[in-house]
Amino acid sequence: MGHPAGLRAGTRYAFSRNFREKGMIKLSTYLRTYRVGDIVDIKVNGAVQKGMAHKVYHGKTGVIYNVTKSAVGIIIYKKVKHRYIEKRINVRIEHIQPSRSRDDFLRRVKKNAEAKKQAKADGTQVQLKRQPLQPREARTISITENKPETVAPTPYETTI
Repeated sequence: MGHPAGLRAGTRYAFSRNFREKGMIKLSTYLRTYRVGDIVDIKVNGAVQKGMAHKVYHGKTGVIYNVTKSAVGIIIYKKVKHRYIEKRINVRIEHIQPSRSRDDFLRRVKKNAEAKKQAKADGTQVQLKRQPLQPREARTISITENKPETVAPTPYETTI
């Protein structure tokens, strides 16, 4: 048996379309505007063979550095042994989507700005740092009010 090591080897499921997403590509994919500096996720669309990213970059996040009519240039940091190398790849817009990795950060910045504004109006201090999840508080359970009950399986009966 041969050794399958081609360009698209092992991409049977990675490049396949999702459930109920087969067929024509949505028009919003082509109408979306990308700008230099946007953060995008590479998610290869198997329906379009032109301008595909290599399977190594599938699922990676990068920054756009160049925009053309039907494709974009993306900077990705690829791990090679002990270091990260900057790779520049050109991918058609069918194979990328805007990343949502910064959404939580931007939401938090807006919330903190609003909290600062409110605290300044009230003349109080505000705590903006995120706190890690604290351990649950200790509690005592009384056995007098909560009688322990024994759980046993019920025998199986056929009712024919």
